[in-house]
Amino acid sequence: MINLLFVCVENSCRSQMSQAFAIMLGNESIRAYSSGSKPSGIVNPKAIASMAEIGYDLSSHDSKSLDEIPALEYDAVVTMGCGDACPHVKAKQRIDWQIPDPKHMDAQEFAVIRDGIKDRVKKLLEDLS
Repeated sequence: MINLLFVCVENSCRSQMSQAFAIMLGNESIRAYSSGSKPSGIVNPKAIASMAEIGYDLSSHDSKSLDEIPALEYDAVVTMGCGDACPHVKAKQRIDWQIPDPKHMDAQEFAVIRDGIKDRVKKLLEDLS
C-alpha cells in the first residue's frame, strides 16, 4: 500500500485537489490524505467548482489539520510551496511543489492550477509505482 499526504496551509484548495487526483488516478494500492498546517475548516468553493468541471465531487472532503491525519509513515509527503515543514509527520520522502495559491484566481486561472496539479500527481504516482 502506498500512502500519500498532501499539505498546504489551509487545506482548502491545492492539497485537496492533489488528494482528489491521487484518488482518481490511483488504484486500490494508493491511499491519499490531505491536511493543513492552519486549516481553514472549509474546502474552497472555487476548488469544489473546478473539480466538479472534471467530474469529481470535492464537496465530500473536509479541511483538516495535521493532527487529524493517520499516524503512518507516508511514502511521500508533498507540500505545496507554502513553507510547511511537517516535522512530526513520518515520511520516506518529502517533496515540495511550488504551486501558487489559486484561492483568489478567476475560474480560468484556477483551472490552469488544477490541471498542473493533475499532471504532478500523475507523475508522482508513476514514480512511486
